[in-house]
Amino acid sequence: MPSRILRIFFGATLLVTNPAASQATDTATSKQGGALHPAAALPPGWTARPDQGGDTSKIRFVAMEPGYHLTLGPATILYRIEDLAQGPFHTLATFHQMKKPRHPEGYGLFVGGKQLDGKNQTYTYFLVREDGAYLIKQRKGDSTSEVTKGWKPSPAIRQADAQGKATNLLEIDAKQDPKKVDFKVNGKSVYSAPADQMDLTGIVGLRVNHTLDVHIEGFALHQ
Repeated sequence: MPSRILRIFFGATLLVTNPAASQATDTATSKQGGALHPAAALPPGWTARPDQGGDTSKIRFVAMEPGYHLTLGPATILYRIEDLAQGPFHTLATFHQMKKPRHPEGYGLFVGGKQLDGKNQTYTYFLVREDGAYLIKQRKGDSTSEVTKGWKPSPAIRQADAQGKATNLLEIDAKQDPKKVDFKVNGKSVYSAPADQMDLTGIVGLRVNHTLDVHIEGFALHQ
């Protein structure tokens, strides 16, 4: 196992066994169902919003070199207001699934986020899961619609090992060719669509489904 992954694994173990490891986080706002709820400890500038009915007390998101560590709880989006795409952009992050969930669940990126603190939230999200499949969906309020018509297998996705560990680099590239948007895994395009058919302007962030334990590094927005 590469030394960088070992550092992440042992750091995550320390976080679980030593709650004081997260004391460096600031108090930030968590949102549930569009309403303000008691503040949760999040890294500075970050907001967490679980899906409707999700329990914000079961979201644990902390800064941990290199990047952030997240354990859930409910399916959740996490974002910073500063990560606002207003033209051609490229966003990416590397996700390390740290242990096997009860059943395969997706993790990844979202783009085009608007009204994320209210009932009319909208965004498009791109997920992969441990069995080597990906999914692209659009959310409008409490409803979602599938862009890819279900989960699609791709050889570009690294599947989890026997312990449930897997590492995948996800990218949404609407910058290299402004006329289209490419959804990439580990440097390979798994899906593309005309840019004018997708609502891309808005906040860029992370989406991770329920019960997952993931380490996220290199999250960035380039414009």
